[in-house]
Amino acid sequence: MKRLLPGATIGVLGGGQLGRMLLYEAHRMGYEVHILDPDPDCPSAKRADHYIEAPFADAAAAVRLAEGCDVVTLETEHIPADVLDEVARVAPLHPGADVLRNIQDRLAQRRFLAEHDLPQPRFAAVDGPDSLREALAEVGHPAVLKSRRGGYDGKGQARIRSPEEAQQAWAEVGVPAVLEAFVPFDKEVSVLLARGVDGTIAIWPLAENVHRDGVLHTTRAPAAVPIELAKEAEHIAIRTIEALGHVGVAAVEMFVADDTLLINEVAPRTHNSGHYTLGAATTSQFEQHLRAVCGLALGDPTLTRPAAMVNLLGDLWTGGPDWEGVLRHPDARLHLYGKRHARPGRKMGHILVMADDSGRALERAEAMHDILATAGTQTTGPEAKTAR
Repeated sequence: MKRLLPGATIGVLGGGQLGRMLLYEAHRMGYEVHILDPDPDCPSAKRADHYIEAPFADAAAAVRLAEGCDVVTLETEHIPADVLDEVARVAPLHPGADVLRNIQDRLAQRRFLAEHDLPQPRFAAVDGPDSLREALAEVGHPAVLKSRRGGYDGKGQARIRSPEEAQQAWAEVGVPAVLEAFVPFDKEVSVLLARGVDGTIAIWPLAENVHRDGVLHTTRAPAAVPIELAKEAEHIAIRTIEALGHVGVAAVEMFVADDTLLINEVAPRTHNSGHYTLGAATTSQFEQHLRAVCGLALGDPTLTRPAAMVNLLGDLWTGGPDWEGVLRHPDARLHLYGKRHARPGRKMGHILVMADDSGRALERAEAMHDILATAGTQTTGPEAKTAR
């Protein structure tokens, strides 16, 4: 693949907040960006140089996008792999269709990790109530039943604490699924890294995450873990993306349980837990992804200051967020995603805070989140007017 320099056109399948931040970095660097997304109100549609409104399963529309681009990438792993096969016949594609085949089906992902002897929780396939009982006998309980496709941010999952809860769990998930042993973890961490076309790897410091109701709440970097554990997490993540043959940025999320690391899931794209890099690292995850898919040298992933990020969900829009209460803090960087409608659980933006250590940054980020959570005044900004 030839190196694609500023002036080239990058196609992105998906126009959510990840696509929007990727688009901004691409424009800063001098690239043109074409977006395909089914929602004309998606965060990227009005900012792209060219926008195609089409479902992700529309192979003809994806090929039309590719025909006008020098390279195609994606911001979501939910693009059908057979659509990506068609795209790759027209333009260079990173990550490739085979990466998605191994990732977008949770059972396929688990089997891939097992094939490459990568650490993960016990798991078993589930196709119905009878096989769920057999899987529970194999995996044990407590366990988590997860739909094989489509779930994210805690959706499509049900906890099983005892065999008596199996029937209800199946009723909630109700599709081909995978049963995973519940991990009583001490921490959740993620390794954010990038792999270039030539196999070069760049890796940011290990991040530590906290989830609420299955949705990422905060990330701090660097994580508060021993250096030996951080190095082992990096080693596992490198083995994972090399085995996949992935090109671009990826995140490997892991549980830390009694100083043991277990892979929770792999995201072959820029990631929510890497948002701190846009402001707190020499090279953001979005610039790095562009460098990788364009065949360029990878940028320096050094953390310039310890940082923390807190997600802003639509729940905070009740009564109107107190932006003034956040922006009076000079160490707060507010990112809003331009979504027109706020609803509970929907990611609307995030706040980045930097400090002398990530623990202090996290405390400040949480305090700013609390300001928004307790706000009672109606704001007047364009996002507040449209976020209903």
